[in-house]
Amino acid sequence: MYIMEQIHNLFYGFPEFWGGGVAHSVLILSLVISIGLYLGKIKVANISLGLTWVLFIGLVFGHFCLNLDEHLLHFLKEFGLILFVYSIGLQVGPGFFSSFRKGGARLNVFATTTIALSIIVSLVIFYLTGTPATTMAGILTGAVTNTPGLGAAQQANSDLNGVDSPEIALGYVVTYPIGVLGVICAFILLKYILRINTVKEEEEAKRGLGMMEELSVRSFSILVINKNIEGKTLHELKDIAARDFVVSRILPAGSDVHTVIVNGKTTFHQGDRILVISNPKDMEPITVLFGVPTEVDWQKCDNRMIVRRMIVTQPEINGKTLSQLKIRSHFGANITRVNRADVDLVAAPYLNLQLGDKVTVVGTELAVSQTEKVLGNSMKRLNYPNLIPIFLGIALGCILANMPIIIPGIPQYLKLGLTGGPLIAAILIGYIGPKHRLITYNTISANLMLREIGFCIFLACVGLGLGKEFMNIVISQGGLTWIGYGVLITILPILIGGIIGRTVFHLNYYTMIGVLAGTNTNPVALSYANDQTGSDSPSVGYATVYPFAMFLRILSIQIFVLVLG
Repeated sequence: MYIMEQIHNLFYGFPEFWGGGVAHSVLILSLVISIGLYLGKIKVANISLGLTWVLFIGLVFGHFCLNLDEHLLHFLKEFGLILFVYSIGLQVGPGFFSSFRKGGARLNVFATTTIALSIIVSLVIFYLTGTPATTMAGILTGAVTNTPGLGAAQQANSDLNGVDSPEIALGYVVTYPIGVLGVICAFILLKYILRINTVKEEEEAKRGLGMMEELSVRSFSILVINKNIEGKTLHELKDIAARDFVVSRILPAGSDVHTVIVNGKTTFHQGDRILVISNPKDMEPITVLFGVPTEVDWQKCDNRMIVRRMIVTQPEINGKTLSQLKIRSHFGANITRVNRADVDLVAAPYLNLQLGDKVTVVGTELAVSQTEKVLGNSMKRLNYPNLIPIFLGIALGCILANMPIIIPGIPQYLKLGLTGGPLIAAILIGYIGPKHRLITYNTISANLMLREIGFCIFLACVGLGLGKEFMNIVISQGGLTWIGYGVLITILPILIGGIIGRTVFHLNYYTMIGVLAGTNTNPVALSYANDQTGSDSPSVGYATVYPFAMFLRILSIQIFVLVLG
């Protein structure tokens, strides 16, 4: 009897302990997350709901009263959300402001238009049907698969009315699966509505045409035939071109062996063959400046020269520009490109290096080895987590979360909340930190671990908190109707936005669906988009708009609740 009583208490809580006891709380939370993660690996037609299963399993446990103390549940939910949002901000921070430069600005305008369309559709449904604002807020966050938006909506309503509203989370739960699948269905519909020629779009995407011309990097070979540049140095030609490009390698006229490291004093002559790296938009004018396109098998031409990719792991390098390092003048090696967050950048002299950047170095074995010592290239250093910016940033985020923001026409002060505050703090630290030699880098695996743990705790607690009321509220308040609203909020903005993106912004189809996936902060949709093409256009489009889209989703849902609630 004693053993059975202990087992019963382990699952339902020990009455003599606050919160049911530590063992009880950890057991329930761990079981919900473990079962949810296991089911999240199941795919149907190569599509999975992923971590959302944690939420569904939490609902089941909560329905059968396998739950946590409500105060403990509230703390864990908020803490998990803070970890999740802050890790996202730290990840996107270095590229947040740079995403507005050049072609990224237009992509973010397009993303903003699509976000505005989803809000307009939600407002139309709200006024036509009389659905409560809290319910509509939940339906909207689920339909666009924006979990931080769910937390922001809940906190905004709590600040406004002093109580939690279960309808927000319920609306999210009902429409989230629609948000995952609806975007993919909309992409398929767009292909037929816009009469997409997939072969042509694929060719343009691989060449980096459209807005990708300013957001990606391409390498190409040129045969020098322009008499006007005979004997001129690379430094002089860069001034003439007024564009960012790197001459990675050179085959002197009449030679098939690459033995010369290119630097600013390198001179060019007719008959030289060169390998150039630049943005796609600059390929044609650079080619015209030097000569004509040609084909060269550079692997066969390399004799003493080697090419090696290495990671910046030396803390002293963090925040320094390529020109400050003087790699070419000191060692005779050449940095030809920099990869940051899976996006290639032209190795321009003014580019600031950050810890975790992957650089491509060309030079002799000795030169590359010396460069490696300067840059670090030691994964062991990166594997050690930098915890100071994490906890310092979270503390700053909590301060920002409670700072009142006055917006004319809104009776209640707007607060960034425990979603917006940590997000903005992380973005600012991720952006400003490297400029002031603050090491904010953590490995992708460490950041992902922090993000997934926070996300799982948050979803499990949301499910556990709603378990008792879920079925009754959904059935009594018309869950099927909510699903219909979710379909409209998911698909209509994507279809209208896609037509606008094609006719107004003239986007390549694969770039466009990557941007639309980022606008809905939907990684499943991005995975589908990447499967449709061999180019990196969807990933670049997604990464370019994701930070600003996440910020807008969080801010707009709070305004939605405060104005209508």
